[in-house]
Amino acid sequence: MKTKAQQHESAAPAAGTTPLGTRERIVRTASRLMQRQGYDGTGIKQISTEAGATLGSMYHFFPGGKQELAVAAIRHGDGEFADVLRDVLAAEPDPGAAIRELTRSLAEGLRASDWVDGCPVTATALGTATGAPDIQSAAAEAFAHWRELVRVRLVEVGFAETDAEGLAQTVISTLEGAELAAQVSRSEQPLLLAGVHLTRLIDTYERGTAPAG
Repeated sequence: MKTKAQQHESAAPAAGTTPLGTRERIVRTASRLMQRQGYDGTGIKQISTEAGATLGSMYHFFPGGKQELAVAAIRHGDGEFADVLRDVLAAEPDPGAAIRELTRSLAEGLRASDWVDGCPVTATALGTATGAPDIQSAAAEAFAHWRELVRVRLVEVGFAETDAEGLAQTVISTLEGAELAAQVSRSEQPLLLAGVHLTRLIDTYERGTAPAG
């Protein structure tokens, strides 16, 4: 499974794949840079240079400038991690074990990036709470999307709706905090411990019969 870190290694396509369009190149580059440097630390000129796009192209696709581009970058990160989350939940029948495997994978990816590739959504949104409501809204939508994926999977395997909703909130909030703590401490331990304890928490809940197909 690819982690968020591995998915953001490069904006360029692999050999033999279809070249990315200019807009997609810009968005992927912005997402990667903001993931590593934050919103304030990433400038339009740097994105333009690394994406191989002119400033004219940048403002053609994103007339709202850096804030509009940041929203697109967050939505890109949302989609990528949603794919990762969906895949790991589908691959492992037991949701607790799936979350534990996810934390291991995220920890490995973070270490492989030398602790720079944390959550692209959080990294972009931090510090913009009062001055960029569109960015904050996009981040909130991303977290809600991820919670919904976890909630749906828990209901599918027999958890009550109210339990599934609360657990989904806890899982995503814990993953976000643990990933940030791992990045700051340059240690896999916060993510690995989060996986252990989230699994134990999930396993304490009673499960009914999973809803029919």
